Amino acid sequence: MVNMVTLINKQLPPELVSLLRLAGETASQQGQKLCLVGGVVRDLLLERANLDLDLVVEGNAIELAQALVQTRPGKLTPHPRFGTAKIQWPEWSFDLATARSETYARPGALPTVKPGSINDDLFRRDFTINAMAVHLDPDHYGETLDLYGGREDLQSRLIRVLHNRSFTDDATRIWRALRYEQRLDCRLERNTHKLLTRDAIMLETISGDRIRHELELIFKEELPEKIIYRAEELGVLSQLHPALRGNSELAELYNRARNLTTPSPPPAALYLALLIYPLNSQELEKLIVRLRLPKPLAVTLRDTISIADRTEPLQDPVLTPSRIHQLLQGHAPLAINAGLLATDSSVARRHIRLYRDKLRYMRTTLTGDDLISMGIPAGPDLKTIMERLLAAKMDGEVTSRREEEGMVKGLLSSISGQ
Repeated sequence: MVNMVTLINKQLPPELVSLLRLAGETASQQGQKLCLVGGVVRDLLLERANLDLDLVVEGNAIELAQALVQTRPGKLTPHPRFGTAKIQWPEWSFDLATARSETYARPGALPTVKPGSINDDLFRRDFTINAMAVHLDPDHYGETLDLYGGREDLQSRLIRVLHNRSFTDDATRIWRALRYEQRLDCRLERNTHKLLTRDAIMLETISGDRIRHELELIFKEELPEKIIYRAEELGVLSQLHPALRGNSELAELYNRARNLTTPSPPPAALYLALLIYPLNSQELEKLIVRLRLPKPLAVTLRDTISIADRTEPLQDPVLTPSRIHQLLQGHAPLAINAGLLATDSSVARRHIRLYRDKLRYMRTTLTGDDLISMGIPAGPDLKTIMERLLAAKMDGEVTSRREEEGMVKGLLSSISGQ
């Protein structure tokens, strides 16, 4: 049995280690058994940074959390319905959960949960490498609980499910398997590979909200294109939409996106916009419904397709600035960036960049109130004159307030003469 004390002390800040020891002692005083579980145990063994600490207690997580904040004051947020609690200190936080077992009434359903043992809690997890625990009670502090060979699989760089119904019970594990495989430089264990390809169709049983959440996690990875490529290779991406592609072209777009937003990573919405760029409007609408996308994100993706449809006119090398503005105005800024990244035309890129960096910010010197004071009543004529005035400014036909006033007077005369 591996003792994790050395790894805990090496990889976690001393104050956090002190909090873990205190939590274990407090649980022991209450007659409860407390363990550090899941991803943090995996990452301790891999010597990867992870301060997202999940603790599971055989007993009552909320009672333990209440006792813990009495000793080390912090912000306690209990969730009685789920038997969980979160404690936040100025620098650190713990998520505490009551050990539980899960059963699934049908494929894709949310599990039925009841209190259980640490062993039960580990069995409900997705993969062997995430089904390890470290004891925190003083008598066994640092001892690992590894019932399914997670450490051996970690050493062999294998992603292995705990049982043959794993993907059937919860098909979101399919996307998670690919995410861990690529992030940790692992490979799917042979039977897990077989089960994943067999059960990819079970993604149809998962709600759009849950699928969208998995995609958002993928887009937070360092190189999400590797996961999407693998998803296409294994027939998983087509379950999202048959027209989506995880190819070298997408990898190049994602690399451009990172160069655009550096030093920050691209937002998930930009990654998604580039993924759906090859779709037509009808295909996009099906995906929007499937993923139950929030309205602002749906609008951004529709704008992305709209800009893709305008690529041909944007390739005209003699396009005037006002015409560029006319083609692109009103589109979401993120969709503008997606169009800039995705088009293969250097001319279209130049025009989109001009709009993004300059044209969308241009305003006339004269305001609507100025035009009203010049005798133009509020209404369609005023709007038309303002639009023509802005176009003239973009195209360099007027360059000063005096020239704008002269143009307005000329337009007013033509309107009056009609």
